[in-house]
Parts: sequence; structure tokens; C-alpha cells
Amino acid sequence: MRDTARLDDHGGIWPVVLAHVDFAAARKRLIDGVSLTLEPGPVTCIMGPNGAGKSLLLRIIAGLIRPGAGRVSYGGAAEPGKNRIALVFQRPVLLRRSVAANLDHALQTYGVPRAERRGRIADLLALGQLETLAARPARVLSGGEQQRLAMVRALAARPELLLLDEPCASLDPQATAAIEALVREAAAEGVKVALVTHDRDQARRLAEEIVFLHRGRIAEHAPAGQFFDAPRSAEAQAYLAGRLLI
Repeated sequence: MRDTARLDDHGGIWPVVLAHVDFAAARKRLIDGVSLTLEPGPVTCIMGPNGAGKSLLLRIIAGLIRPGAGRVSYGGAAEPGKNRIALVFQRPVLLRRSVAANLDHALQTYGVPRAERRGRIADLLALGQLETLAARPARVLSGGEQQRLAMVRALAARPELLLLDEPCASLDPQATAAIEALVREAAAEGVKVALVTHDRDQARRLAEEIVFLHRGRIAEHAPAGQFFDAPRSAEAQAYLAGRLLI
């Protein structure tokens, strides 16, 4: 990303604070008393067994879902502000247009003037290694190519916080390496990245801190090295040992 200036540079979202957040559906508590503070800097991985509430937590952080109790604040404000947070889903939702047209539409949505969009599209295509695919329909791309497009489309807003929900699920090693390179590039440019992953090796490669969820609660929040080498919670110890968590 050659130009890191924000589209909207008024204020900021830091810190992002979740305070005693609950969320329930069908009389079942899915997020249970979560308190978490996210700051700019290292990549954060959110881990835990299936059904722990990881994807739901991302949506709450993004402001897509309001908690039933507790509060979420962004630099002290109740809303994050336009374009400050981007969320990339496990299965990208792409327009029935070319790769370049998907990016053009995103930039238009973010308020980028027409005169600037061609250069920005070229930069984003290069960032995602998608230059040779610019004219191809986005929905015929491979899974890895679609995910790269979804990521650079999200980065087109120059967000402060990029949330990724299992970005490499079902991808082959080559596609996974390309996504991880984008994560590192975004982090190097000052974008805070928080991603959900089930892949422990990926978390070791990317993360400097781990948030470990179990039954909708944070069982452990620790530096990555400590989490993997000397986890303190019984839940994390069981998970890393390959035992089933019920």
C-alpha cells in the first residue's frame, strides 16, 4: 500500500473496548461476559473450539451485531465511524463484475474521487497479486484468489482495524501463504489485524497475542509465545493437547 493516508482522518477508534459483553440467541448465551481491549499494533488471533463464539465476537467488534448486555466503545465513542473497521468473511461476497470493477465499486462506496480510482485500483491489484486477473469475473476465481480480492477490497478503505474470519479455511498451502503475506503487509502498514483461525501453526506464524474463547468466554488472553509454550488455563491446555473441549 503506497499511500497510507486515511479516507476519513477525523478522530480514531482506539482503544476498542468490550466491557462485560453478553449476547444470547434462542435462550442460549453465546457470548458471556467478555471484556477485551484491542490496541493498535501486533496481530491478534482469536482461537477456540467450534461453537466458542469466535465469529460472533468479530461481528460484535465490527458493530454488525449489538450485544444484549455490556458495551462496546471505539476511542470512547459508541460507534466506530465510517470505514474505520473492515471485516472479511470466511466466504467472500463478491459482485457479479470483474476483479477491477469490484475494486472500483468499493472505492466509489468509500468516497474516492473518480480521478483517483484508476491509480488506486492498480495499487490494490498489485498488493493482491491480481494484476493478470483484473478483467476476469470475480466469481470464477479460485478460492484463494477470491479471498485475496476480498482482502484488498477491504484494505481499499484504509481501515484502522481489519477483522478476518477464518481467511484461509479450505485453502491450499500456496493460497494460504499469499493470504498470510497480505496480513503481514497490512500490519506493517499500521493496520491492526485481528483474525479468527483454527490453524495453530498459522497463529504461531502470525500472532503476537492470542485470545482464546471457550463457551463464549475468554479463557485466556496472553502473548502468543506464552499461550503456546505455557498456557495457564485448563481449557487452553486441553485444546493444545488435542483433547476435546465440551
